[in-house]
Amino acid sequence: MHQERQRRIRELFDEYIEMYATRDARLTQRFSQNFTGFTGSWGRLVQDRDEWNRITRQDFEQVPGPIRLEVINLAMQDLCEDVVSVAATLHIHLPHQDDVFSKEVVRLVLVFRHEGDAWLITHCSYSVPYQMASDDEIFPLHSLQAQNRALQALVTERTQALNESQAFYRMLTEDTEDVHWRMDRDGIVTYVSPADERMRGFRADEVVGHSVLDVLTEASGDLLQNVLNAGATPPLSSDQDGSQKLEVQQHCKDGRLIWGEVLIKSDHNEQGELIGYHGITRNVTERKRLEEQIRQLAFHDTLTNLANRRLLREHLEQAMSDSKRSHHHGALIYLDLDNFKPLNDLHGHGMGDLLLIEVAARLKGCVREADTVARIGGDEFVVLLRALDTPWKEACEHALAIAEKIRARLAERYVLRPTPEPPAIAHDCTASIGVALFHGRDEPMDSLMERADQAMYQAKEEGRNRVHLALPLPVSPSPLH
Repeated sequence: MHQERQRRIRELFDEYIEMYATRDARLTQRFSQNFTGFTGSWGRLVQDRDEWNRITRQDFEQVPGPIRLEVINLAMQDLCEDVVSVAATLHIHLPHQDDVFSKEVVRLVLVFRHEGDAWLITHCSYSVPYQMASDDEIFPLHSLQAQNRALQALVTERTQALNESQAFYRMLTEDTEDVHWRMDRDGIVTYVSPADERMRGFRADEVVGHSVLDVLTEASGDLLQNVLNAGATPPLSSDQDGSQKLEVQQHCKDGRLIWGEVLIKSDHNEQGELIGYHGITRNVTERKRLEEQIRQLAFHDTLTNLANRRLLREHLEQAMSDSKRSHHHGALIYLDLDNFKPLNDLHGHGMGDLLLIEVAARLKGCVREADTVARIGGDEFVVLLRALDTPWKEACEHALAIAEKIRARLAERYVLRPTPEPPAIAHDCTASIGVALFHGRDEPMDSLMERADQAMYQAKEEGRNRVHLALPLPVSPSPLH
């Protein structure tokens, strides 16, 4: 992330922390109209800005403040030009004698989107370990305070005895949403808390005595096997206490797959020999789904679901590298619709959107799955062809044949239906197409895209509804011997 952009996003994060800590009601003005949020411990997905504002005001009334937020660590990530994600862990110190959050590690995720002239918060999530908030709470204040007071009284009376008994272990684990488990050194499960049945549907007697690998997908099983066989390996992260964190996909009894964030730590006997493992698994399926939605927003056109310019450049970069290794040619096909604006002017942008969606579908039907179709502007599209023939002439014929197939397909009449019921609108729309071949990294990416773009404009100047081939790069003369 650029230093100036990083500084600005950090300012936005610090402003949020300051306004939240001081219980500043103006914080509600920072939320986007397209807001989503999770209440504490990923309890409930809120998809309405007004509902989140109501919950925020209620939070401020429960703890009038001010409070203190102690940021432990912070990470920022560019998702696209207008979207940035900020993830932080922190301690929350409340102005209460029984401060229930001061020792908890709370996870905060904010997603900022640039809308108009301002950065607004489009997503906010708080996650408090091992506890659940009510649907109308950001933090589980009522339940945590009650549980904290009860636990303090119990610990005062029975600390030493409970620490030595299995009953204390069950009390701490079996009523939580997170799954507590143990397994031996061979990966055989020896204990699993009741939360596993609530999360995945399997009874404890269906899990205990079986290999932990039985509940994981093949890829996740391989990842966990690295821990069991060789210790921490990327992409695992290791904390100072020796615990390791990874994300695995698990089978449910009803056939679903869910994602679990696993915190795992090894157990050793008095001689230091490995005897097993214990850990905690948290259901992070909703978080993974949200991350995928954000990725979709960053790399795909929202109307047509095609690749956007950013993803096209990534695929082109990879294709040029592959071409250099394999010596196969590749090609860029630039196209611009010839009769698109009159449709918008006569029938409105909604009808124009229907045409663009149909163009996208036709383009995808003309190419292989390994090729890339992208929308890079209003009615401008690019097709990236990979792994064409090695000789230039054959590769050229192949690329032109596909471009001609695209031209003919796009020239077929469009029948657009804004609703399932008639009447439909018939519209004729052709495309001007430019084709530029590439071989390895013989030229910069921007130069290749410019050649294809210029070839497309040449096709327009020649009368539209045609394909124009860009001239190949001149071959440098061999040095004299």
